[in-house]
Amino acid sequence: MATVSRVVNGIDIVKPETRRRVEAVIAKTGYRRNVLGRNLRTAESRLLLTMVPDFGNPFYAEIVRGIDAVAQAEGYHTLLADTGANLPGERTAFEMLHNRLADGAICLDPETTQRALAEETGHLCWVACCEFNPDMSVPYVGIDNEAAAYDAVTYLARLGRRRIAFVTSDERYMYARLRRKGYLRALADAGLEPLQGGEVVATGVRFEDGRRVEAYLREASPRPDAIFCVSDTLGIAAIHGAGGIGMRVPEDLAVIGFDDIAAATMIRPELTTVRQPMHLLGATAVNLLLKRLRNPRTPVSGVVLPHELVLRGST
Repeated sequence: MATVSRVVNGIDIVKPETRRRVEAVIAKTGYRRNVLGRNLRTAESRLLLTMVPDFGNPFYAEIVRGIDAVAQAEGYHTLLADTGANLPGERTAFEMLHNRLADGAICLDPETTQRALAEETGHLCWVACCEFNPDMSVPYVGIDNEAAAYDAVTYLARLGRRRIAFVTSDERYMYARLRRKGYLRALADAGLEPLQGGEVVATGVRFEDGRRVEAYLREASPRPDAIFCVSDTLGIAAIHGAGGIGMRVPEDLAVIGFDDIAAATMIRPELTTVRQPMHLLGATAVNLLLKRLRNPRTPVSGVVLPHELVLRGST
């Protein structure tokens, strides 16, 4: 039994001839390891939970690919949970960690929701990705959202745009609050005032949420000569909306989005955007989580990754 166990688990102290004999019997019988039994012995599930607030947002797809690629390379499988960006959904997902159905979790939910559960989950092994609060003492990975927004709006000002509108989303999300802060700071540094009535709050960042952008452009007086949007989906909606009322992009209206999803290059003109390293965000989150799993007492610091302003036809 011990010899078979060593062969199955890849321990190399078995003689080559013995290994061949065992492998031949395994092939003949179609034997498969009892993974559940192994997990019970090791107190591990080899499963990592990824908590996503909205599967309909294409931004998360590449992050999940990064998570899954590293997890598989390290011998883990991943489970996806759509929490709906709400407290009950996140609490239900965290119950999997409480019940040892998953070894650890990567949370992309709003920072406000994370913070509400911080005391309940402080003893569990999880990391925050994209949305994070350094005061929670939870490992995190993200970008500097305020600096990224500042760079985008400063670029618009340097192009000579003076009526720069801002399209945001649910301010439960840290990124929305910080990007608004960067937008306002860039305007102030450029000597500009926020456009009166020029802050548009969409209900979310799905493509259908962008209808509010088109309605704003249709009704605005004066109309903006530039728009900075907190997501590419809203930026694409701005381009569509401008075309619907006869505004030319970028001649009449410059548009900048955020994230650099694939659809940003599928519209005409192609969308200028702030690129987040989505795949690297996911990969880094897994590596931080595995550090915690291997040694829960070792402090794991947060990671801030670089962003990039990608210039395309919409500016």
